[in-house]
Amino acid sequence: MSDELEIKELEEVVVRFSGDSGDGMQLAGNIFSTVSATVGNSISTFPDYPADIRAPQGSLTGVSGFQVHIGAGQVYTPGDLCDVLVAMNAAALKTQYRYAKPGAAIIIDTDSFGPKDLEKAAFKTNDYLGEMGIDPDRVIACPITQMVKDCLADTGMDVKAMYKSRNMFALGLVCWLFDRDLDVAFNYLKEKFAKKAGVAEANIKVIKAGYDYGHNTHSSVANVYRIETKNKVAGRYMDITGNKATAYGFIAAAEKAGLKLYLGSYPITPATDVLHELSKHKSLGVTTVQCEDEIAGCASALGASFAGALGVTSTSGPGICLKSEAMNLAVIMELPLVVLDVQRGGPATGLPTKSEQTDLLQCLFGRNGESPMPVIAAISPTDCFDAAYQASKMALEHMTPVILMTDAYIANGSGAFKLPDLSKYPEIKPPYVPEELKGKWAPYLRNEDTKVRYWAVPGREGFEHILGGLEKDNQTGAISTNPENHDLMTRLRKEKVDKIQVPDLEVLGDKDDADLLIVGFGGTYGHLHAAMDEMRATGKKVAMAQFKYINPLPANTAEVLKKYKKVVVAEQNMGQLASWLRMKVDGFVPYQFNQVKGQPFVVSELVKAFEDILKK
Repeated sequence: MSDELEIKELEEVVVRFSGDSGDGMQLAGNIFSTVSATVGNSISTFPDYPADIRAPQGSLTGVSGFQVHIGAGQVYTPGDLCDVLVAMNAAALKTQYRYAKPGAAIIIDTDSFGPKDLEKAAFKTNDYLGEMGIDPDRVIACPITQMVKDCLADTGMDVKAMYKSRNMFALGLVCWLFDRDLDVAFNYLKEKFAKKAGVAEANIKVIKAGYDYGHNTHSSVANVYRIETKNKVAGRYMDITGNKATAYGFIAAAEKAGLKLYLGSYPITPATDVLHELSKHKSLGVTTVQCEDEIAGCASALGASFAGALGVTSTSGPGICLKSEAMNLAVIMELPLVVLDVQRGGPATGLPTKSEQTDLLQCLFGRNGESPMPVIAAISPTDCFDAAYQASKMALEHMTPVILMTDAYIANGSGAFKLPDLSKYPEIKPPYVPEELKGKWAPYLRNEDTKVRYWAVPGREGFEHILGGLEKDNQTGAISTNPENHDLMTRLRKEKVDKIQVPDLEVLGDKDDADLLIVGFGGTYGHLHAAMDEMRATGKKVAMAQFKYINPLPANTAEVLKKYKKVVVAEQNMGQLASWLRMKVDGFVPYQFNQVKGQPFVVSELVKAFEDILKK
């Protein structure tokens, strides 16, 4: 770095990489996130995939984006608007400029702004900057494609292979702009392309070229920036996505319980990465089966649970519809099962690559008969680890299927994850049938305090038994159509779920004297927290409570919700949590903020809506 160049300290910055779906924007964004997390910066990311599998090159519908928010202190969202926009072609500039702040720096590849590129992106003139009202002084216009070809000219690579490295040039330029250490990026590429050393070296060479371009030309529109970490906590960190954290949480729970882990799954966006990740860990006692359909995925996991494993099945909203019969079978058989629902936009095929919270009522009620099932919602990418662990613990200790809800936003998004010390995590103790009950045991003999039935794993002599989908007698386990017995068994299954103890609902912010309580669930935590912080900074009395445990609700739910003058329930659906809370808390009538756009909340919109409620 030149001694003459001023390095300015920043508290936070938002960078958005955008280009064709084949331009490697997700990879560039992930590497930049990893580099930032490694030095201790707080990060929050938002991959924004196109719905098309492969749209025509240069088309408006094929643009892929990756936004990352980096902070010296804690950051809660990927940011509403970006400080730096990387636009690898004309279509990216046309569609992504709306996400840039006024005055944002814009990096473009001028080689992808030819007449045909502009025509595909629906520009009317060759003056694309003027047409969009962009100040040329804010633009770093670089012939990235040509410079990459020049950089790799002596490698013997064909032009198509060279073209795939353009994202690394942009990454190198951004790393220079924010004074990032390239060694972490180099190691990332060496590991990713361990079996293709030539590809790794080519990409490393291009990153260096992008970094040197910035260094040699001082091509930033301002200066070089550095974001120092304020509150460093000792430990090993990694940049982790929500799906990967979920997979690791399942592995940790199975290890803690001393069980094998089985995942029965069918590929579906955006849950498939959990199957991909768990398939890599056979050495840790993990068995994964890609089944022929969603029903088989769930039924096979239930079979694994009957056999004594931690059975898990993963899917998205459409798969929950298909799995519902097998999930119901788990309810009446009273076997442990974890059902992961990575929510996406619906109904039907809907918006596969976008994020919503529209499955809540389906998860609570979407089965025939009285079919109570615990529901947990992870609140961030890194929280997915703890949520998966707790869902597994609940399923195994209470002999019940449990639904773990995440969503595309936190599943594909990432955060800086401090590797946990598993010795500090709570024990998982399945309720195995005691040996002293041999000869007296029947399949639905229960612990009188918890109403949890005992688990007799096949292979134990004297505990042979049959389970099934027909109602069973409470005493003998034989098929029963007795009306009083069915009523009793229905109530017992409900009571078992109701008795599960979950942590109290935590209130943040002005918890003692707030004029407004913001309520949400799951992955909206970061945006609601940021909105609360922004309002409190202007002197308003605001608190928030985010539900992670939805069924059963925390014991203090009614106390919290009735404490405040005004309560607003904000969710990415048409009011499903608000409906559930009205059912469970007498006299609770909240304000509501609802959006179903397939995109995360925008903090500025939340603040305006909440301020309007305060004025009423």
